[in-house]
Amino acid sequence: MTQGDKTWVGRAEAVAQDVLARHAEDVDRQARWPAEGLAALGESGLLGLTVPASFGGGGQGPGTFAAVIGTLAEHCASTAMIYLMHVCGTQTIAEAMAFPQREAVLRAAAAGRHLSTLAFSEKGSRSHFWAPVSQAVAEGDTHRLSAEKSFVTSAGHADSYVVSARSAGTTDPMVSTLYYVPRDTPGLTTSGPWNGLGLRGNASAPMRLEKVAVPTRHRLSGEGEGFALMMSVLPWFQLGSAAVSVGIARAATAGTRQHLLGTRLEHLAQPLAALPNLRARLARMQITVDAQQAFLGHVARQMETPGPTTLLAVLEGKAAAAEAALDVTDLAMRACGGAAFGRQLTVERNFRDARAAAVMAPTTDVLYDFVGKALLGMPLF
Repeated sequence: MTQGDKTWVGRAEAVAQDVLARHAEDVDRQARWPAEGLAALGESGLLGLTVPASFGGGGQGPGTFAAVIGTLAEHCASTAMIYLMHVCGTQTIAEAMAFPQREAVLRAAAAGRHLSTLAFSEKGSRSHFWAPVSQAVAEGDTHRLSAEKSFVTSAGHADSYVVSARSAGTTDPMVSTLYYVPRDTPGLTTSGPWNGLGLRGNASAPMRLEKVAVPTRHRLSGEGEGFALMMSVLPWFQLGSAAVSVGIARAATAGTRQHLLGTRLEHLAQPLAALPNLRARLARMQITVDAQQAFLGHVARQMETPGPTTLLAVLEGKAAAAEAALDVTDLAMRACGGAAFGRQLTVERNFRDARAAAVMAPTTDVLYDFVGKALLGMPLF
């Protein structure tokens, strides 16, 4: 890690320890938007981490991004997920060379004044986010979008949404177009509050677009080229999601260690750490976290220097980390027992937050299928 990388990670650590950790419990309990954390991320410049330096951003690559998001997730996974979707949104906008507001939006993000997100998944196609059932209707220089989007992170809070729709005039759900939709666009509404099992602060609520008028110049992809742009940004999501899972697992391991050291069996005059079975569980957790951290670094390096095995690594990364986080947080709950089950420890929040990645598109089951297809030389879609 270069000195520049360390500087960005240091900023993330400061925000995480000084702000995220202080509000994470309240954010989770009330299922509220982590406004304090987002403000701190904006002030630190982290909202512009991957924005090109020519637009005032950090110009950082996958390795630094993974380290930053893992640090945030260790203290507040809800904020880390919001951050992940923002980076994916800004990466999409950064690749939209023909979008006339591209520079202005990216500069605003770099200055901490613009939060973006993705609005891909729909009720009709569920976790198959790449296949929208909604369809754009062309009306001269305007496209009208009507859709029922599901699980839009930062719904009602983001400044802009990267929205997918089946391209005008086609019946093929794989032929889509991506659009830039500002938050105040008439017809764009949040359909209801978010009340999830975990990641309770990320406002991952449904959104409705009802005949939303979007100028054709606000297309981020070429007409019918939305799928290709989605796939170019997908590795960032895969890497970031894996980093969130690893951060959660790391937090659960640290929380378990603290509990074993700080809690005593008074009748035996010894700490819980004296019990071999609990030490063994902690050891399994740490080994799993270390292995996943190493693999996360491998995936980031594959993205930075693409080669014939990059696709496989990217597909494997999210699935491996998601399942590892499930295992680690389950061990944490078992090791901490009633104190965890009674919500006296942060490992209970880690346990719930870890459940999201396995069912978040592309789900672990879908990724297993993709990995199998890749190994067999079969097309993924």
